[in-house]
Amino acid sequence: MTASTAALVSCAKASSSNSDLTVPPGAVYINPLVYNVVGANYTEWRNLSTVGFNPTNTAPPFIQVFDPSFLNVTGPSATIRSIASNPGFAFAHEAPIYIPDLNVVFFSSNDGGPLGYNGWYNNSVVSMINMTEVDMALASTTGDVNIQIQTLNLPDTVQMVNGGTGPYKGDLLFVTSGRALLPPSIVRVNPSPPYNATVLLDNFLGRQFNSLNDIKILPGTDIMFFTDPTYGWLNGFRPEPMLPSQVYRFDPSTGQVRVVADQFVHPNGIAFTPDGESVYVIDSGISGGFLGTNQTLPATIYQYDVDPQTQTFKNRRVFAYSDSGVPDGIQLDTMGNVYSGSGEGTHVWNAEGTLIGKFYLNSTTAEMIFTESGLVILDEETMYLVDIQAQGLNLATL
Repeated sequence: MTASTAALVSCAKASSSNSDLTVPPGAVYINPLVYNVVGANYTEWRNLSTVGFNPTNTAPPFIQVFDPSFLNVTGPSATIRSIASNPGFAFAHEAPIYIPDLNVVFFSSNDGGPLGYNGWYNNSVVSMINMTEVDMALASTTGDVNIQIQTLNLPDTVQMVNGGTGPYKGDLLFVTSGRALLPPSIVRVNPSPPYNATVLLDNFLGRQFNSLNDIKILPGTDIMFFTDPTYGWLNGFRPEPMLPSQVYRFDPSTGQVRVVADQFVHPNGIAFTPDGESVYVIDSGISGGFLGTNQTLPATIYQYDVDPQTQTFKNRRVFAYSDSGVPDGIQLDTMGNVYSGSGEGTHVWNAEGTLIGKFYLNSTTAEMIFTESGLVILDEETMYLVDIQAQGLNLATL
């Protein structure tokens, strides 16, 4: 028996009914002790970060459990089901916002990437899915469903939406990457027709941002923090960058904008702990657009303390490194667990930075959002719902 075969058999035993750990139906428990040593004859080496870690060769989608504490996230009967699909069009990429009063999730299509069908001359689109319709459809079958999504007709001031949060005083709060010479911006959008939009910020003291990526509100305030990498240029729909890749703070009551963190390759997702004392910022430096993938650059979530006086980010340390692909969007649950879209699905770490589980889709997922129905995962051409028992943080700003 080869080392790789032995590892597969051992993992299969760990996930079987004979295991002391009871996992949801179809889920797999991968005991880290099993694969700490695989031997020189191991044949499953992952020499590319785009290849996922699936030692049991389980058919996706499924749930991987790396630590028993992940069962507090999933509950006893979690499932992963497709709720919307459009093969050939990356309609579900980024900027998920859940509006509880409407029971609707808003999201954006891929901007500048494969199957996005946009670029220097064409805008991305923002769409919505009604979770009440999703719940009704799922209740009538044990399989997948395909709910019709609705595309919003937004004004031309909204170009290449890539990040979002809310509800922000009842509205959607988006960051846009800009397109061609049209500037990146922070935009407030009414979630109801006619979806009127108000631009809150589109420059740093007269200089255009590079291509804004993600945004969150500091809990207990209405102050906005957003990331600005160079992906617009790297994906061919923005001019060459003229600013460092940084994280900014914007106070809409005073109009003041300033940098709170730098020294990134590509700052990406951002999320605060509920007390506002700590913040996570992703550096997706491994992903370089037309420059290609550099596996020696960060695929890393950093954690900072938030200075109580200045609100700058300090005491940077590594929180977690993604073993597959690149972490992108980031959300937290009420237990302190950290979720991020990565190379083969959504990864979940506990508050200490230990990987405790994955929602394994075998494809790159950029973002996810908690709803009353469960966790909605954006997987480019498909949207999934995972009916877990964990609850997300309240992201509403009153």
